[in-house]
Amino acid sequence: MDVSNLLLKQLLEELEEGVYFTDAQRTITFWNKGAERISGYSRREVMGKKCSENILIHIDSQGQPLCSGDCPLAKTLADRLVRQADVFLHHKDGHRIPVRMRAFPILDENQQVSGAAELFIDSTLKLDLQTRLQELQQMAMIDHLTGIANRRIIENYLWSRMEELRRSGWPFGIIFFDIDDFKALNDRYSHRIGDGALKMTAQSLQANIRSIDQVGRWGGEEFIVILGNASMAILKTVAEKLRLLVEKSVFWGKGKPISVTLSGGATLARPEDSIQSLIERADQLMYQSKKAGKNQVRFY
Repeated sequence: MDVSNLLLKQLLEELEEGVYFTDAQRTITFWNKGAERISGYSRREVMGKKCSENILIHIDSQGQPLCSGDCPLAKTLADRLVRQADVFLHHKDGHRIPVRMRAFPILDENQQVSGAAELFIDSTLKLDLQTRLQELQQMAMIDHLTGIANRRIIENYLWSRMEELRRSGWPFGIIFFDIDDFKALNDRYSHRIGDGALKMTAQSLQANIRSIDQVGRWGGEEFIVILGNASMAILKTVAEKLRLLVEKSVFWGKGKPISVTLSGGATLARPEDSIQSLIERADQLMYQSKKAGKNQVRFY
């Protein structure tokens, strides 16, 4: 496909979806504005590089790397089949974003594979998320460092969920996360690096919860995720997914890759709970995770 065609370029640049082309060796030859917006990487930073160099560092839901392993685009180059997959790309700022991608073969005039195209779209409900964030900002309930809900709105949200549980029996659960060895991170690098870790963690959590869930910063390096309509199975699945995605997130600070892990405690709410008793139970479970070796979640 000849992307030098002006009209084609204009059409591709207007797409909300990210689009990039590679040659047969997986060297990136085109990168549209949608790809820049979703990934954070500019065209200048990726053109001429191979996607196998782990630019987007795609991983699957099990945390397995795809760009250097089971790459859908590489398979499409090999067998010409169109593929679709739900994966998690690595944003330039460090956090993980769920995307739905499709890979297409590009054929030359002799019907030989000359490259491939990948189209990817942010899987999060962006419009809903933007609306929610605007409402939170209007009520001065955003944590200004991380951009997610602060403790005040989390307390209000918990109160509403407790009333629904007592009145209508609608179940919910919470996950209490704490960044492991956060003080050591600040002491070794700087508070600026610590702030970067907080932002990366917050955005990885925010981008990967369901539309009926809520995440907020409880204080310091502590975060709470509130899961609506939750069972213990849902609680375990979501908690482990979020823990894994944060572990696999990374950002650069002082020329070094910085990553963190989370210890967590997760529990379902009970009608006799108060907000305090619910938080304390999850907090104690989190400390059990710390004592057991960190980077894990304990469940009640």
